Amino acid sequence: MNTPRNGEAKIFSGRSNPGLARNIAECLHKPLGTVTTKNFSDGEIWVKYEENIRGTDVFIVQSTNSPADNLMELLIMLDAARRSSAHRITAVIPYFGYARQDRKDQPRVSITAKMIANLIVHAGADRVLTLDLHAPQIQGFFDIPLDHLYGATIFIKHIINMHLQDLVVVSPDIGGVHLARSYATRLSTDLALLNKRRVQHNVCTVTEIIGDVDGKNVLIVDDLVDTGGTLLKGVEVLKEKGAKDIFVACTHAVLSGDAAERIESSPITQIFLTDSIQLSPARITTKMQILSLASLFADSITRIHNEISISDLFPQKSGPMH
Repeated sequence: MNTPRNGEAKIFSGRSNPGLARNIAECLHKPLGTVTTKNFSDGEIWVKYEENIRGTDVFIVQSTNSPADNLMELLIMLDAARRSSAHRITAVIPYFGYARQDRKDQPRVSITAKMIANLIVHAGADRVLTLDLHAPQIQGFFDIPLDHLYGATIFIKHIINMHLQDLVVVSPDIGGVHLARSYATRLSTDLALLNKRRVQHNVCTVTEIIGDVDGKNVLIVDDLVDTGGTLLKGVEVLKEKGAKDIFVACTHAVLSGDAAERIESSPITQIFLTDSIQLSPARITTKMQILSLASLFADSITRIHNEISISDLFPQKSGPMH
C-alpha cells in the first residue's frame, strides 16, 4: 500500500473501548476523529463519519468482545469508511473475539474465527492490527496484512520492575507453553506446566504440575481469562505443591459471570490485565492491576502510517513471543 494521498492519519473509536482509543489518540497528540454511532429503536446500528476522510489513513479502534453488537459496529464502521473514500483503512482490534473457534474440532461446527476474518476483509479493512490472538494461526485466516502485537511487551517490563525473587513462570496448559517459555527466557526464570484436560466448553480440570514450584513465587501467563475456573483450579494445585505468592498475567479480561469475585476471593496475590477490553470500575477488584496498551498501539499506528517495520518493537534475540 502506498503512502496515503494526503498524508494524514485519523483515529476513530467504536463504542466497545473508547477509553483506550482516547489514550491512544493522546499518545499520538491527535484528537479522536468525530463519528456518530447510534442505535435505532429496534437495536439496528447506524454510523456516520462527521468529518472528511477522503484520501486519509483511517484507523478504527474497536474490540469485538461480547455482545455481538461490537463486531457488527466494527463492520459498519469499516463499510462507512470504505464508502467515504478513505485511502487505507486499518481495523485496530485490541481484543479479537470468536478467536477460540479456530478449528473444526468436532463435526458440524463453524470455524468462526475464519468467518469473522472474512467479514472484516469484505467490510472494507485493508489491514488489521491486533493483540495476542488466542491462536497465532488466525493470522493466516486474513487475506490482508495483519500486524500481531504481544501483551508480553507490557507485562515483562512491569514484572521486571517488581524485582520478584525465586520466580517460576507457569503455563496453564500445553498450548501456552511457547508463550510461557518466552516469558521465562526474558525473565531468566524456570518454567513449569499445568496439565489441563477440557471436560466441556468453559469447563476444565487440572490434574498435575510438571516442574518445581515448592517455595517459589509463581507467575501464570495466559492470553485471556474468561470464567476463571481453569485458572483457579490451577492455583489450587500450585498452592498444594508449595507455591508462595501467585501472580497472573492475562492480556484479555473477558471475566464472564462471577469471575472477578472468584478471583478476588482466591489465593491469587495479584492479577495483571490490560485494557484491551474495557471494564467498568465496579468490576475492577483490589487484586486487579490494569496496564495500559495505549503507547504500544500508538507506536504501532505511527509505524504503519509511516511504513516502518513493527517487528522492531519486539525483542528478537530470544525467539518469538508465541
